[in-house]
Amino acid sequence: MKELSKYNIDIYGLEDKRYDYEMESGDPFFAELEQDLIERGHFKSQIVMDKSSTMLQFNFRIEGSVELVCDRSLEPYEEHFKTEDRLILKFGDRDEELSDEIVLINRNTNRVNVAGYIFEFIALALPVKKIHPDYRKDDDDDDFTQEAQESVLVYTSEGGSPAADTQSTEAVDPRWEALKKLKGE
Repeated sequence: MKELSKYNIDIYGLEDKRYDYEMESGDPFFAELEQDLIERGHFKSQIVMDKSSTMLQFNFRIEGSVELVCDRSLEPYEEHFKTEDRLILKFGDRDEELSDEIVLINRNTNRVNVAGYIFEFIALALPVKKIHPDYRKDDDDDDFTQEAQESVLVYTSEGGSPAADTQSTEAVDPRWEALKKLKGE
């Protein structure tokens, strides 16, 4: 927890004004968090906190790189990221997340740890599909068009021609006919 304690911001007794913080970390930061997404990386974060009597407004600017594993080739590669995010912590009588950007914190809170928020912003800045830079130029469209040409339409909601409807009624399975006779139709 020593690495994450660097991200504690004491708010008790601060005047209502703007504060600037710069933090830098690497592999120990990701190792201390309980997550499987990122194991290695390095980043710098610039945090601007505007304190008022009712809330804390944070503006994060985070830039760095992390090591990811390619979904296609399983090769490790370095992914660069840069993100700017905002977070508002409002003072209230309980701790509750109101939205993605607004969190309610207890009035008696003396210290805010921003490590979890920084990790969330880094994770959201990474691509969903992790592809090694060597394979990003490969075109997936060729596979899709060939697959689309070989596909068969199973169901459509559009009205078909009346001739098709009569053919389907004529080719009724005899077992269904026997069931209809039992039902009395």
